[in-house]
Amino acid sequence: MKNQMDSPIILLGARLLSPYIMMFGLYVIFHGHYSPGGGFQGGALLASSILLVRIAGGNVVGRLQIKKVLTTPMAATGVIIYFATGLTSLFLGGQFLDYEHLPNPGIEPEMLRYWGMLIIELGIGLAVMAILIMIYDNLTYGEDHV
Repeated sequence: MKNQMDSPIILLGARLLSPYIMMFGLYVIFHGHYSPGGGFQGGALLASSILLVRIAGGNVVGRLQIKKVLTTPMAATGVIIYFATGLTSLFLGGQFLDYEHLPNPGIEPEMLRYWGMLIIELGIGLAVMAILIMIYDNLTYGEDHV
């Protein structure tokens, strides 16, 4: 049975636009530690690029990008990246998310802050993207649908 929203033109437009939204989302994540934006906004953009194709193409096309089974481990990985970075600096003598106390093989403190914030932004972006996709999937298809 065909869905009322099955349109090859809408699907083609979504598939053409989705990579550009993903690229902008990655730009926001990678430049979020020293300009407006960051992990949450970039993760929301990445999720919107995937959800655009899911809405335009339906369940079958949407599952070709990221399967529902993978969203929970992706979200957990993002949270683990965040907390592992914070706990590493905590265990090495600093405070939680004190980037100057991260292990440094001869790196200046400024660059440690740079890399520490970038790692945090990547973890947040991954978690936000996966959670927004999970919310959409659970609202649209229910928890029993794989």
